[in-house]
Amino acid sequence: MKTNKLIMLSTMLLLAVAANAQDRIISYSSDTLRCKVKEVGSQEVKYIRSDYPADVLFTMDIDKIQKLVFENGQELTFIAEMNNPENYLQQNKNALKIDFLAPLTGNTTLAYEYSLKPGKSMEGTLGFIGLGADTRDIDPRGLFIKYGIKYIKSPDFYFRNMRYAHILKGAYIKPEIGFSYFTSDNEDYSSRYPYERTGAKRIENYSVMLQLVLGKQWVIDDIFLVDFYAGAGYGFGNQDGENYYGYAIISNDVPLSLSAGLKIGILF
Repeated sequence: MKTNKLIMLSTMLLLAVAANAQDRIISYSSDTLRCKVKEVGSQEVKYIRSDYPADVLFTMDIDKIQKLVFENGQELTFIAEMNNPENYLQQNKNALKIDFLAPLTGNTTLAYEYSLKPGKSMEGTLGFIGLGADTRDIDPRGLFIKYGIKYIKSPDFYFRNMRYAHILKGAYIKPEIGFSYFTSDNEDYSSRYPYERTGAKRIENYSVMLQLVLGKQWVIDDIFLVDFYAGAGYGFGNQDGENYYGYAIISNDVPLSLSAGLKIGILF
């Protein structure tokens, strides 16, 4: 009787040790799967489970796995292919852009974008106020600057062996801050009817804004890009209801800042 109990106890102990000695697959959701890893491929991991027959082979996509912990304590960490910087080493990560329609609104706008990592880039914008059509005949002269960080949306799904066509391509959201300063003519009129123009004086215009910009960028052949965007946020300026060229502010009572544009550019 004692011998049987000893055998049962030994068997339970061995099973417990075997269970603890299993490999572990840890997913990005922090779930842990205890199993025996049989093969690690470029796209998937193959494994067997103790609660199924040994000839039943399971698979799991690499992009779902955070890391493998083997029974000897060694660890193997994975990077999702969509976010793996090595997949984009041969691509141009710098872009120089011009706002295609900006000259029609009285300025010329240049932008520079640099990829920080897959799904994230920085963009700086410099606008030359007055270098364009003067539709209001106020002779504006000045500058505006804007700076933001782009967060590029990853695809909801993708097929095996496919990834971003380009590291800067895709829909994005961009928190952005901007400043504007320019001088312009302010016409003076007589105080009595028929209110004739008596002259003009130079005035200063300045503002600051904080916007959330939504857009989408297309990249063609790693050389040419098109970027369409629209933004809204808060803005404050010294003139009521003024167009500050890089953006417009509705009024001092309604400090709503708006912007939109179409940029084209080259990659290098």
